[in-house]
Parts: sequence; C-alpha cells; structure tokens
Amino acid sequence: MPSLLMKRAELLESLPRHGVFDLAVVGGGATGLGVALDAALRGFSVVLLESHDFAGGTSSRSTKLLHGGVRYLAQGNLALVREALAERATVLRIAPHLAQPLPFVMPSYRWWQTPFYGLGLKLYDLLAGGAGLGRTEFLNREQTLQALPGVQPKGLRGGVKYWDGQFDDARLALALARSAEAAGAQVLNYAEVTAVRQLSSGDAPLSLLDVTDRRGGVLLQLQARCVVNATGVWVDALRDHTQPAANQGAASRMVSPSQGVHVVVDRDFLPGGHALLVPKTRDGRVLFAVPWLGKLVLGTTDTPRRDLPREPDAFAEELEFILGEASQALSRPVRREDVRSLWVGLRPLVAAPEAAEGGTKVLSREHTIVVDANGLVTVTGGKWTTYRAMAEDVLARCFASRLLPYRASGQSASHVLLGAATASPTTPLHAAPGLHLYGSQGPQVAACPGQANVLGAGLTEAMVRYAVRFEYAQTVEDVLARRWRVLFLDAAEAHRLAPAVEAILAEELGADPELASFQALCKRYLPAAALAG
Repeated sequence: MPSLLMKRAELLESLPRHGVFDLAVVGGGATGLGVALDAALRGFSVVLLESHDFAGGTSSRSTKLLHGGVRYLAQGNLALVREALAERATVLRIAPHLAQPLPFVMPSYRWWQTPFYGLGLKLYDLLAGGAGLGRTEFLNREQTLQALPGVQPKGLRGGVKYWDGQFDDARLALALARSAEAAGAQVLNYAEVTAVRQLSSGDAPLSLLDVTDRRGGVLLQLQARCVVNATGVWVDALRDHTQPAANQGAASRMVSPSQGVHVVVDRDFLPGGHALLVPKTRDGRVLFAVPWLGKLVLGTTDTPRRDLPREPDAFAEELEFILGEASQALSRPVRREDVRSLWVGLRPLVAAPEAAEGGTKVLSREHTIVVDANGLVTVTGGKWTTYRAMAEDVLARCFASRLLPYRASGQSASHVLLGAATASPTTPLHAAPGLHLYGSQGPQVAACPGQANVLGAGLTEAMVRYAVRFEYAQTVEDVLARRWRVLFLDAAEAHRLAPAVEAILAEELGADPELASFQALCKRYLPAAALAG
C-alpha cells in the first residue's frame, strides 16, 4: 500500500485512541487550514476534518488574485485594504512557487479616467508601503496597447499600470494542509463531522465530535477542548448540528451567500503577461481578465442565492453578462463556443440587515467570529489574501474565551510552506502548468513511476501517483480539478484525460476513483451543458 494510504488507514485507526485534542478544526478550506497550521506551530495538538476534499468548495473557485481590494479602496475601507496588502506580501514570501506578483493595466477611454483612477492607485501604493510590488505608472495609448495586446483599441486614450498578486488557490490550500501535517497536525479529507456535542463546560470545556469517513464508511468519535467551525458558506448548518433538536434553526444566520462566476478562454484573446481591469461594469463591479496557467480567466459576478449547493451552476444571465462585458473590453468578441471552462464559487459574505436593500455587494468581505453558548467558535467571511490574519484572530478569540490556554504567536508569517523554493521562481504563474508548481518538491514528483508518460495538458503519470501518495488525492476529481487544474482550464480536456487518470488511481487506491461522477461534472463546466434548460 502506498505511503499516504497507509498513513490514512493508520490515522483513522489511531484517532479515537489519541485522547483529547486541544483543537478540532472543521473545514479544510483557506480559513480552516490557516487555523490548523497556526495552532500546530504554537504547539497545540490539532485535528482538521474536511467533509469533501481540501479546498473543494469556495477556496478552489476564487479569481486567483492576492489583492488588497481596489473596490474596497473606492469604498473608503482603508483599514481592510492596508491589512490585505500586508498579507499579500506575506503569502508571496512564504509560497513563491504558488504566488507571484502580476502587473495589471486599467485602460482609459475618457480623458478623466487616467488621472482619476491613477491617483487612487497611487494611494494603493502608499497603503502598501514597504510591502508594495511595484509603482503605479501612467501609460499613453501606445504603451497600453503594448501591455495589453488584444484590448479594445477604439477610443483608447491610455491607461494605468499597477501591481497585485496571483496564485493557485487549490494548490496553496494543499501546501497549507501538508505544512500543517508537517508541524504536527492531523489532517483528513473526506471526514465529515455529523454532530458536535458539549460534554463539559466551565474552566475545562470538552466537546465530542461524531465523524464519518466518507470514503471508507468508518465511524469515529473524537474529543477536543476547542472546536472551530470554518466551513465557509456552510457554517450555519454546522452551528445547527451543535444545538439540541428543539433549538435547531434558532441561531441567527451568519452568512448571506453570493455566487461569483468565472469564464476561461484561450490566452490569444489577451496575449502577454499583464492582466486587464475594467473598473466599473454595468452592475457596478469590476471585471478582470487574468492570465493564469496558460489560459485567460474572465470574471466575476455577484449574485445572491439562498441555496448552498456543493457544485453551483451559473445562471444564464451571468454568463451573458461576462461575455458581453469582455467583448466590449477586448478587440475580439468572446462567444459561448470560445469558453473552455466555466466555474462558480459561493462567497460566505457576512450577513447584515442592509443586505435586503443593497444586494450582496454591500455586504462585508471582512471576517467575523462568533462563540456560541456551547463553546463552538465559528468564523466566516474574509478572503484568501487574509487567511493567515483570520487564523490569528480566531486563535485570539479562543484564548479570550478560555477555550485554549494562551500561547504566543507562532511563526505563520515567516514559516515557508512546503515546496517553497529557496531561489526566486523562474517560470511565471501565468505560463502553462508544469513541474514548477511543485517548487522544491519537483524532484520527488519526477522520481515517481511514469514521469515520461505524458497523459496530456502537462500532466504525467508520475504526477497522478504523487497526488495519491503524498497529496491526499482520493478521486479523479481530486486530481484533475485541484491537484492539477485541468477542469478549471479546459473541461473538455479534463473529460478526455479522466479514464487514463482513473486507471492509475484504481491501481494506487484499490478503491473506486468515481470516474462517472467526474465526467458528468465536466459537462457542467461547459456552457452548453451547464446552462441547458
């Protein structure tokens, strides 16, 4: 049995005998993984439980940007922008193989746009201070066309160039999981927490967690002194599960979900190494066109929804909106048949009374932390860029509520993540995917059997085996959606590659890699299938 599967089996067997964990984190997205790593670095005993795959929800469906938030600058939320810019620099430093600076250009079609937006972006530089990535520049028409070949030239007057960061969200989450494990945490995907019950309170609180291994059907019970609910848009459901049956549903809702749609097309719509920002679209949001892993990501929308599906679909009007706005911003119209992949992420926006009047754009992206009477600590909101600061705030609340004994801050701001190379990356993140995404782990990947067997889209047999043996992959979707981002780049290619990946996984796992469900998922990432009916 390969190493990771053996470790998983041993872990499932040993967890109930562990005794009491200091901290149990429920949710394996950006926030939960950040909490687990920070707590482990402080010396706490930690178990993290994710019901599906790490970053399987919102945390793999971002716009792939590490940013301070240009739109929050326009709203005057300078404190949020300043914190995010500082955290942006931290992520770039601790994971340089997965996060890199990226230049953006905001084209101007009216005389006032360059000075107006340029001055705002100069303030962006000022707020970044020593954490800045490059200075904002005013561009003339020729310079703008050179930076953005493919931008709409008609009426173009110039532009403004500024700097932000981009990253691979799912692989960063994976690096956090592996780094937390290396620091002593126990991390499990496909481990669903079905109930949390308080066994004792007061100075020595204790909770019992019922856990189901969704891949093997094993039932576990674990004990922890402190339980953090970091399940993103699903935090309210877990809060209900911690209440007596008579009180379920009584707690106020913490999340008002919104969905953001992203469309992927070929890079020839906008060649080069600069991203495009349209500062104001018809609905008042910004539109990004971001080069990423050899493709171009267009987005996003902000649409309220009440249901919380694991795999949300785009609404027809959302796709038409993005295609229409992109066609105005680019010299070539973007048609439905040009779309290589279409994905949707649910944002856990913090609920507020004004939501009913202003829509989700007025809701806060800042995180909020609530400690319920039963001791459950729930965190939601925020964004990928500030995951580390959110983790520090969560642990501070645990200390203040006497759920954990105080321990000085760990080293999460300086602790480089697994795979971080010592030298500066030589391959830009917007280039086609390759071994560079593994950083210093690249030689270990290449040493796995099948490195010469290229399956397609840069994926080798060795990468698939490495994903199973060392990166917690259990299904075809885990490999082609999050270990290697083919589903998010080209859904048709992911569908084509799936049988070859399934054969390797079946050999490695001796269990069902769920090929049929993944191929059905691929069709939902293609516009014609996703929006049928």
